[in-house]
Amino acid sequence: MQILIIEDEPRAARQLQNLLNKSIFDFQLLKIIDTVEDAVLWFKQNIMPDLVFMDIQLADGLSFEIFQKVDVVAPIIFTTAFDKYAIQAFKVNSIDYLLKPVQYNELETALNKFKKSNLPSTIKPNILNELLSSIQTPQKRSGILVKEGNGFVQIRTSEILYIYSQDSITFGVTSNKRFIIDETMDQLFSSLDNTKFYRINRGQIISKISIQKIEPYFNHRVKLSILQPRDQEFIVSRQKTNDFKEWMNW
Repeated sequence: MQILIIEDEPRAARQLQNLLNKSIFDFQLLKIIDTVEDAVLWFKQNIMPDLVFMDIQLADGLSFEIFQKVDVVAPIIFTTAFDKYAIQAFKVNSIDYLLKPVQYNELETALNKFKKSNLPSTIKPNILNELLSSIQTPQKRSGILVKEGNGFVQIRTSEILYIYSQDSITFGVTSNKRFIIDETMDQLFSSLDNTKFYRINRGQIISKISIQKIEPYFNHRVKLSILQPRDQEFIVSRQKTNDFKEWMNW
């Protein structure tokens, strides 16, 4: 069985690969891809795999955009950090999904479902639109619970300047402090107001209010001057530059 993994968080990709290695299924991992752009290119240049594990939120957009650009004739198991209310369309349309962090027993169930050929080999346009609509439902998260000493405090999202990942730890920064967030970048970004927060690359999410200046950067990217940078560089990935500029105009 040939498997393709489309996942933009290295830790999540490694975890999924490790769980697959533990399973009884004999498989060959073809590649791990982290962007919509690279996935489209791969599908155009290669024979279809037997099964695809696909994250929903990738470095340069939603993975559903892949199906709008290329025909994917292979069963898909989505991996997602979206909550249960945003993924009802998956259940309705019998498309399998795994909630992050992926658990072994849930992976095994999904693989058994695939083995019994209960997964669709293609996603119909009307189903794709339904999935896209369900995922893009506006989120209105107003606070994040973080550790402080022996207890917890809530930080209002309106106070957050940016969020970043370093050494597999997620940090949030306000005008006067840095704090650890016990959530992945995928989980956080999927719950934030996307009119106010933008994921400029795999490891950084910035708020619109934190941006002081935008400057050209090499390889068709842009570099941002941010409030309270704390020795961080903020460079918008090449794949996201045009979309980021459009986001800034709203």
